[in-house]
Amino acid sequence: MMHRREREDVLVRRTVMVETVPSGQPYELQEGQIVQITQALGGSFTLVAQGQMVRLKGQDADAIGKEPPQAISAPADLHLDDLEPLVWDTLRTCYDPEIPVNIVDLGLVYKLDFEPLDGSDQVRAVVTMTLTAPGCGMGESIANEVCDKVLALPRVGEITVNLVFDPPWERSMMSEEAQLTLGL
Repeated sequence: MMHRREREDVLVRRTVMVETVPSGQPYELQEGQIVQITQALGGSFTLVAQGQMVRLKGQDADAIGKEPPQAISAPADLHLDDLEPLVWDTLRTCYDPEIPVNIVDLGLVYKLDFEPLDGSDQVRAVVTMTLTAPGCGMGESIANEVCDKVLALPRVGEITVNLVFDPPWERSMMSEEAQLTLGL
């Protein structure tokens, strides 16, 4: 059973740069413009502005009168054994702006590894992931969101996101929950 998602009209309170969906091109929302929120997941907002779908980063939430997202809290002295589940939880806060399912449940994240950084107690997180389609213009944006969120975690000093297309993504890679959410 599919449910119609609610849309909310909001006023743009300050001029702000967003990304068009699906191309990822920059687009400027003007102060005083009315836009519709179509998705507010993982701290970012998918909006429709003058017929164009755009993505607003969570750090700019005040531009539409919303609160910026809270970062995942973790102790600064986090034990390395506790880092992997925290990174997976963080990846579950990253969403494709067109699909109301996080990138982990979509089956886009293939692998997560950690490499020690010399002379420190920090690690490099290495995320191997794909996109729903090789030509997806939002790939760089999604990868940047992964980088920003994972780098904000304790013990992560560097991150590498490898976008791969082999094996190609297919719907069978989605979790059962994701398939139910999408009515598949």
